[in-house]
Amino acid sequence: MLNRHLSPELGAALAAEMPRALQHILSRDSAEAPSALSRRGFLKITGGAGFALGFAPLAATAADAPEASAKGLKPFQQPVSFLRIAPDGTVTVLVNRLEFGQGVHTALPMILAEELDADWSRVRAELGSNDPAFVDPAFGLHMTGGSNSIKNSFMQYRELGARARAMLMGAAAARWNVGVATLRTEQGQVIGADGRRASYGELAEAAMAQPVPEQVTLKNPKDFRLIGKPMDRLDSKAKSSGKQDFGIDVRLPGQLTAVIARPPVFGAKPRSVDDAAARAVRGVKAVLRVPLDRGAEGIAVIAEGYWPAKMGREALKIDWDSSAVEKVDSAKQLAQYRQLARQDAPEHFKADMAPLAKAPHKIQAEFHFPYLAHAPMEPLNCTVQWQPEGATLWVGTQFPGVDGMAAAKVLGLKPEQVAVKVQMAGGGFGRRAVATSDFVTEACAVAKAARSAGIEAPIKTQWSREDDIHGGYYRPMHLHQAQLGFDKQGNVLAWDHVIVGQSIVSGTMFEGFMVKNGIDQTAVEGMKEPYPFPMRLRVHHPKLNVPVLWWRSVGSTHTAFVMETLVDEIARATKQDPVAYRLKMFGDKHPRHRAALELAVAQSGYGRRKLPAGRAFGVAVHESFDTVVAYVVEASVKKGQAVLHQVTAGVHCNLAVNPRTVEAQVQGAALMGLGMCLPGAAITLKDGVVEQGNFGDYVVPRITDMPAIAVHIVPSAEPPTGMGEPGLPPLAPAFANAIAKLTGKPQRQLPFKLA
Repeated sequence: MLNRHLSPELGAALAAEMPRALQHILSRDSAEAPSALSRRGFLKITGGAGFALGFAPLAATAADAPEASAKGLKPFQQPVSFLRIAPDGTVTVLVNRLEFGQGVHTALPMILAEELDADWSRVRAELGSNDPAFVDPAFGLHMTGGSNSIKNSFMQYRELGARARAMLMGAAAARWNVGVATLRTEQGQVIGADGRRASYGELAEAAMAQPVPEQVTLKNPKDFRLIGKPMDRLDSKAKSSGKQDFGIDVRLPGQLTAVIARPPVFGAKPRSVDDAAARAVRGVKAVLRVPLDRGAEGIAVIAEGYWPAKMGREALKIDWDSSAVEKVDSAKQLAQYRQLARQDAPEHFKADMAPLAKAPHKIQAEFHFPYLAHAPMEPLNCTVQWQPEGATLWVGTQFPGVDGMAAAKVLGLKPEQVAVKVQMAGGGFGRRAVATSDFVTEACAVAKAARSAGIEAPIKTQWSREDDIHGGYYRPMHLHQAQLGFDKQGNVLAWDHVIVGQSIVSGTMFEGFMVKNGIDQTAVEGMKEPYPFPMRLRVHHPKLNVPVLWWRSVGSTHTAFVMETLVDEIARATKQDPVAYRLKMFGDKHPRHRAALELAVAQSGYGRRKLPAGRAFGVAVHESFDTVVAYVVEASVKKGQAVLHQVTAGVHCNLAVNPRTVEAQVQGAALMGLGMCLPGAAITLKDGVVEQGNFGDYVVPRITDMPAIAVHIVPSAEPPTGMGEPGLPPLAPAFANAIAKLTGKPQRQLPFKLA
């Protein structure tokens, strides 16, 4: 979602509805107002000698709005992207996204530097904020998700680089009294026809006075010298050396740390609290009752550091009242879902099911998928400094604008009085993109309660690993039931399918345009396509007291597994090679699927290379976020456990801006997909309480689980598509298909159950 996670078909609806959705957060008319993109709208600002460039689509004042209306321009035009050039020639690119491992801190500067003709060795990057400048140019929302960062900002950053280059050339032309057409640029310099040279640093201040061109000519892709080349990441040195600061590392003068005792059952409240022992812990400054997400209440312990705060929390004696909230129990939930699946439900796909009864071959299957935690390596955190003129938040967030407005509401401020300074984050996978802004509003509630208690210091509210895994907003549990009939050639005659699972957008600002006919569109993405199957698909969305959210690759986390394992099963039942069967089903309508699969097959040696005894190939291909990823894997079964040995990926993401980042994204996503298969990769509840609390009982892949992963990219010059999530969905079904060949039994659930 937006970690990721909006499907492409919802983009237009999101763009149209977002202003109303933002008002849902504020519950008042204070959402950011759009205005026009014009020559006067370009901002040219300086701090001493240097050059800064951007352009502003959002109205700075109410008086600016009529101009936008008069020109008939649509809301949420392309946003500001700042470029700073220092006198020494250092180029700093501000990134309008959260960097949490996916590589935008390098890829977006690459795009801008390409058109700028910058000296890459002098390019630096900084993360942005909740300033209206940094909204997504397609959606008009501050967001990192849905694998949209490069896809939506590719042209934005190219045009910004080209405009800046034109202004630098204009400054050189004025200095030398020559025509701009006689000049060229190279490696951060403007070069004249007579050989004269001026560095961008020399020209930066004069370039500020140049008019910003509305029209620019972009490079032909064949002339790219940065885009499409494998580049080292700008943040790799700091991260690999331990010097990189993340949100959890924020240190301000006089800063205090808060931890919160949260109820064991979602939505519960303290009946009584004995905090005497907690207050006696050295370094504890306050113990305060605070409102939490979903109507719950908790107890915040504020101290001079994390450890005294944590010890103070452990010393609390709390009697929790959960009498008014539902207590979900995983042991009963599956039976409840099965009962619900037998009832009528809204239809997403319609098809004639009459041929099912007479089909010569049939498959009846049930799949179930557990709740999953995001479990990023950096637990959630947010630092709040509340001053008379407003508040500043330091936080690794995928939704800085949404979080800033939510913070303003808690603190009783205007949205423009809250500055969100986006910090590097150690993972997120969707957990840092929450419509309720839960971990941010909790931090603000702590700051507000502390202010009432006379504490005015900045406060970091920090979650522990256990808080993070107990804290909710999981990938929902899902049940799939399928009945399909097909002929001896593998032609599907009828496919009857039902999905049961909570909606991740119900009750949020996204519900109005991401729910159609009562169906959350994220729950069904990845179903049926690209196969020409007549499918009836019905969906139930039960409401339970478990907070749910998008999880890396969203609905495709379960739909890809169902589709690709059943497609393989049809191929096996009709004695067809699974690759040949898929290619036959694609026909000539899905060339990108075909190209990705054929590349993976060719590079893996599938069909040509004999595997060691006890190993089998598995295949799967899936499109998500406009990118197709195909996997050919090698697997075995050892001591009753499935083992993944080798993964070969074929990727069609159109133009790969930085192939090295694409490779890393696919490798990381594949490993996360593998994690879904491992025993113990599940969140379960008993009497409303989450049973897992750390990596000892919530399994994530270790280095010993890591297979060899080779990534191959289909060459393309078309504009790039999403890459953060598409590598995850097809891994589990490819692995499952290999295990099914070895055992003769298809896998019907995640994590795998072989016995």
